[in-house]
Amino acid sequence: MSDEETTTLARPAADRATVATPHTTAQPTWLGPVLIVGIVLAALNLRPAITSLGALFEETRTGLGMSGTVAGLITSVPALCFAVFGVTAPRLSRRFGPVAVVCAGMAAVAAGLLIRPFADGAAGFLAASALSLAGIALTNVLLPVIVKRYFPDRVGTMTGLYSMALAAGTSLAAAATVPLTGALGGSWRTGLLMWASLAIAAVLLWLPIARAARAADRAADTAAGPGARAAVRADAGPRITRSRTAWALACYFGLQATGAYITMGWLPQIFRDAGVSASTAGVLLAVTMVMGVPLAFVIPGLAGRIRNQGAIAVTLGVFGLTGYLGLYFAPAAGAWAWALLLGVSNCAFPLVITMIGLRAKSPAGVVKLSAFAQSTGYLISIPGPLVIGTLYQHSGGWDLPLALMAGLLVPQIALGVLAGRDRTIEDECGVRN
Repeated sequence: MSDEETTTLARPAADRATVATPHTTAQPTWLGPVLIVGIVLAALNLRPAITSLGALFEETRTGLGMSGTVAGLITSVPALCFAVFGVTAPRLSRRFGPVAVVCAGMAAVAAGLLIRPFADGAAGFLAASALSLAGIALTNVLLPVIVKRYFPDRVGTMTGLYSMALAAGTSLAAAATVPLTGALGGSWRTGLLMWASLAIAAVLLWLPIARAARAADRAADTAAGPGARAAVRADAGPRITRSRTAWALACYFGLQATGAYITMGWLPQIFRDAGVSASTAGVLLAVTMVMGVPLAFVIPGLAGRIRNQGAIAVTLGVFGLTGYLGLYFAPAAGAWAWALLLGVSNCAFPLVITMIGLRAKSPAGVVKLSAFAQSTGYLISIPGPLVIGTLYQHSGGWDLPLALMAGLLVPQIALGVLAGRDRTIEDECGVRN
């Protein structure tokens, strides 16, 4: 047996399936390396529209005369848009191809970021933000599909690369928006507008990628015969709701997103109420977020090399439980330790994205699984921060909210074990190769 055969057989079942059916379209030699850069640049744009606004939210709210109700609505819009627009990704991908849709998604992100700083009222600002978030939602769903299609033997590595870029973009926008705004004159409009330049750069790179991918697909269609494209587009993948693994992934995604949104929204207040200064509380949140940058690369690579990812899900959950228990008993005394532990726990996001790529055999399966898991998951996550805020307000402290946050990690761990099993949704739904 050759070394190549031995390596293939040593991979998990889901990974072997992807190697057996690589993307065979004739491609220009430059497309692969440029596509890697494009994936990283797209991932960098997936959160600045949200975290830059968070950094300047008070100034934006005052400048636009937003009521408290409207301000609360805007904070709930990202998860809602991710759920609603993510559902459309499979159909658009089948019609135009995932690369073209990601290119259009980056254009929507850039357009929204360019328009919203010039809005005169809350309604226009909300509409422009929704345009950017729609583009982010499509890209969220389809980046795992592009990784599966163009890098089938490097799912873990490529997922780690763009997860790390996503974490870096999140942290960069959160940390740099305020000082850069001050350096550029202090206007919140300028502070929000400057992030459009990053999205424009992504559009300029994805345009030639989309043209090359479309030309390669046309060449493959010509070689395969006139009926090939119709057959491919008719393949909508397995019936996703019949798969227990798909439901486990969706619920796991939802619970980890709930934890992440609660952490981003409430962790500084938890520390401040414990006697930590406002500036230190902000640094502690930054520490929690920055932990995701290196781990977002390490965890997917590790997950892609093993058959069952349940152990990783358990480990991340235990880190989170320890962090929340620490916040419950000694929030100020061990603040730095709890921030680090929760930062590790929040790396469940790159893990679940990696599992989405491993739990389906074909690009058609991945696009359906990605859309289902992310859309359902973001819907699940919407009430979390609101419930925590309500409990905090009515109980007058953090004991009950922290108990709930820790309690949610128990089903998250169980669902991670179920989602991490070495199986594919096609096998569960009886879809033949």
